[in-house]
Amino acid sequence: MVGSKSDCPWLLLRLLVVLLVAASGSAPVAEAEAAFDENYAVQWGADGYHLVIRGTEVNITMDQNSGAGFRSKSMYGSGFFHMRMKLPSGYTAGVVTTFYLISQPEDGSRDEVDFEFLGDKAGVPVTLQTNVFVNGRGDREQRLHLWFDPAADFHDYKILWNPYQLVMFVDDTPVRVLRNLTATVPGYPFPAKQTMLIRASVWDGSGWATDGGRTKVDWSQGPFTAGYRGFDVSGCASGGATPCGSPDLWWNGAGYRNITAEQRAAYEGVKKHYMNYDYCADKGRFNNTVPIECNYA
Repeated sequence: MVGSKSDCPWLLLRLLVVLLVAASGSAPVAEAEAAFDENYAVQWGADGYHLVIRGTEVNITMDQNSGAGFRSKSMYGSGFFHMRMKLPSGYTAGVVTTFYLISQPEDGSRDEVDFEFLGDKAGVPVTLQTNVFVNGRGDREQRLHLWFDPAADFHDYKILWNPYQLVMFVDDTPVRVLRNLTATVPGYPFPAKQTMLIRASVWDGSGWATDGGRTKVDWSQGPFTAGYRGFDVSGCASGGATPCGSPDLWWNGAGYRNITAEQRAAYEGVKKHYMNYDYCADKGRFNNTVPIECNYA
């Protein structure tokens, strides 16, 4: 997506957010990249073609026979999770590329936090859809077009999940924010009680992903390949000695309990310039009202 002169202040604001995050010094300095099998295992598509492990990088390929997916070896109760991803390019209608957290078992009471990249026809920007499930209830979709081509190079996609807030980032720009107000707002949804796996996959979403399912995967345009990197995990594994809500864990510290004013401004910029669907604005979907959390966004 090519920017215009009117985007310049917005681009400068995003750069400021990146510099502030880099200068904060709150998080530990990253060590050498972890190999895939240190923290992750293949979930499906383990045939040597649909999922190929190259040490610190994994390629997932989807064709008419299969896609593939992988998962973390541990369950987590809080953390600042990330994945570097490069999406399939060209005609990708119907192709869904994901990075998400999900509780177990995957039933009607699950919690889930989704990055879902919905492919499209050649020349049409990929849609990033985020969604949050709490106790099996989803229907909280937000969709946006990114300010860069996610198929051209690797970018960071991050989920900060702690007892205070859930924040989803593209690189260092917040694209979704949900505070934990369960203690003061009855019925407020926040994924606070269940541990979750980290998962990622590429699969056929022809039934819904593009134009509401009207445009399907064209297998003659495939195969479709996504790249994943960044297999180190900053998270509180369940069963560990430290409680996952402990302030001793850096992602639970004071600097991660609210977004900053600069991050809030960047988030508002995303909603103004790039978001094209927000369930909180879709009153017709909810009988001319909005879910309770929308009143505190």
